[in-house]
Amino acid sequence: MEKLSSNQTIRAIAVNAVIAAVSLFINGFGIYLTMLAGIGAAPWDVFNLGLSKTFGILYGTASIAVSVTILIIDIILREPIGFAMMIDAIVVGKSVDFFNYMNLLKTPDTLVGKIALLILGMFIIGYTQLFYMKASLGCGPRDTLLVGIKKRAAKVPIGVIGIAILGTATLIGYLLGGPVGIGTILCAALQGPIMQLAFFTLHFDATKINHQNFISSFGVIGRRVRYHFRGKRA
Repeated sequence: MEKLSSNQTIRAIAVNAVIAAVSLFINGFGIYLTMLAGIGAAPWDVFNLGLSKTFGILYGTASIAVSVTILIIDIILREPIGFAMMIDAIVVGKSVDFFNYMNLLKTPDTLVGKIALLILGMFIIGYTQLFYMKASLGCGPRDTLLVGIKKRAAKVPIGVIGIAILGTATLIGYLLGGPVGIGTILCAALQGPIMQLAFFTLHFDATKINHQNFISSFGVIGRRVRYHFRGKRA
């Protein structure tokens, strides 16, 4: 049976877009905590921080540049692009900049404290990612890239593709001066299991979500607008 999207009205699309934006803003707080731990950033954050250091720009600006570049690649690969993907590209990076500016917390003095802070950040990332996905307005640019490459390299296990992408991002980021350490290894190793735990505890099945792309979203909006004006003329 075909999976249906919940975004069949303008109101549903707007509400889910807000849910995605709020989830991604809090997701940025989780990323902020993993970086604040000071024991090495997650692979993509190593890349973003390397760009930030090399070009003297904010983390969020580097993150947006990377996300937009990946979005363009996703479009070239003809993968579906949704509203939430655009929200992801902008909100996450700038929310990290916001929390850095607010300077709410300090890096713990002990290694145990730093690891605990990093893991707390990862749990926040895992659970907010769930709500972002539940909005069904598109996956993140990086996840879409992974799926797009997998479709074109069917014989290569998706885990190998994922490791290759993360490894490349980490290596380039490290060469640009991004922080690599035990935290990088922990993020790479625990990100998947923590997300699976979030899915399990909240009884969420990502396979039942049919993400709505731009064309479908604008189709819903167009139909509702035409129906509204027809009703006024009647």
